[in-house]
Amino acid sequence: MNEYIKLLQSHSILRRLSIIQLIAYFGAWFSNVAIYTLLLEMGVDARVIAFTAMLHFLAGVIQAPFSGVIIDSVKPKKLMLFLIGIEIFATLFLILVNSLQDLWLLYTLIFIKMAAASFYFTTEMSLLPKILKGDKLQKANELHSIIWSFSYTLGMALSGFVVYLFGVKVAFILDASMFVLGFILLYNLEIKVEIIKSGENLLQMMKGTFSYLKRTPQALHLMIIHAFVGLTAFDALVALMVDKYYASAIATSLALGLMHTSRAIGLVIGPILISNWVNNKRVVYIFIMQGIAVWFWAYMMHDFYLSLIASLCVGFFTTTLWSYTYTLLQQNIEEKYYGRIVAYNDMLFLSAAAFTSFMIGFLATNDFSLELITIFIGVGFMLGGLYFSWILKSQKIKDIR
Repeated sequence: MNEYIKLLQSHSILRRLSIIQLIAYFGAWFSNVAIYTLLLEMGVDARVIAFTAMLHFLAGVIQAPFSGVIIDSVKPKKLMLFLIGIEIFATLFLILVNSLQDLWLLYTLIFIKMAAASFYFTTEMSLLPKILKGDKLQKANELHSIIWSFSYTLGMALSGFVVYLFGVKVAFILDASMFVLGFILLYNLEIKVEIIKSGENLLQMMKGTFSYLKRTPQALHLMIIHAFVGLTAFDALVALMVDKYYASAIATSLALGLMHTSRAIGLVIGPILISNWVNNKRVVYIFIMQGIAVWFWAYMMHDFYLSLIASLCVGFFTTTLWSYTYTLLQQNIEEKYYGRIVAYNDMLFLSAAAFTSFMIGFLATNDFSLELITIFIGVGFMLGGLYFSWILKSQKIKDIR
C-alpha cells in the first residue's frame, strides 16, 4: 500500500484525479442500486433488467470511433469538465422516472450518462501514459481500479441502506451532488500535456488508426484479451439472483448492496496482495483462477451468505486482470495513438460487457438456470487464459517491468 501512497504524494495531477474519481465513483453506485431497485419494484422481467445493464456499456461502444479522435485533438481538462457536466444533468433527471411508462426516459438518461462516463474514463486513461511510465503507470492503473473498487464497496454498502431508508430519488440527488463536487475539484486543477497535432482530419485519423493496428497486430491482440475482463459484467446476473433466491428473505436494495459490496472487497484486496507477483506469464494463471472463482460462485449461488463469500473470491482476481492487461496495451502502443487505441480498446471491453449482459437476460428467459449461465462465464475466462498464452508465444509483447 505504501507504493500507492508514495505515487500519489509525488504526482499532484494523479492525486487530484484520484480524489475526483473516488467522489464520482462513490456517488455513481447510489444510482446503480436505485435503478435496479426501481426496476424490480416495477416488476419488470429479466429482459428489461438485462437490457438496462447492456445500456450501461452500449453507449461507450457506439461513440468509441469518434471519442478517440476527439481525445487526441482536444485538451483533456476542457473535455473532462464538459463530460462531468453532462453526467450531472443526466443523473439528476433520473428523478423523473416513476413508472413503466417512463422506461424510455430511463433508457435515454442511462445511455447519455454512461456515454459521458465512458468518454471521461477513456480521456483519463489516455492521459495517464502521458504523465507516467513503466511500473508507475501500472501502479496508477491499479490505483484507479482500487479506488473504483473501494468506492464500489463503500458506495454499494451505503447505497443499499440509503435506498431502503430514503428511496431512489434521494439516491439520484446524492449521486448528482457528488458529480458537482468532482466538477469543482477538476476546474481548479492545472493539467499541462502536449497535444500532438497531426494535421489530419477526422476521417484521416480514423483510417490512420486502422492502418496502425494492421501493422501492429500485438496491439489488437492485447485489446481483445483485455475485453475478456468484460465477462465480469455481473449487474444483471446479481439482480436476477436477488429476485430469484434472496428477495423473500431480505429487502431487495439491501441484498443488491451487500452482493456487490462483497465482490468489491475482493476487488480492493486482490491487487494489494498479488500485483507485485504478476508478470506476463503469470497472467495466464490469473485467468484460470478467475474462472474457477466464478464456478465456485455458481455452486454457492443458492445460499445468500455463501454466495457473499464466493462473490468476494470472484472479485479477488478481477482488478489485477483489468489493470495489468490495460497497462500492457498502454506500454505497447505509440503515444500518438493513445486516445484512439484506448477508445477502441474500451469499445471492445464494453462490447464484451454488453454482450455478457444481453446473454444473461437472453439465457435466463429461455429457461437456462442462473448457475449454468455463471458456469458459461467461467468457461470464458478459461478460454481467455489459453488465448493469452498463445499471444505470449506468437507476439512480441513488452513486459511492464
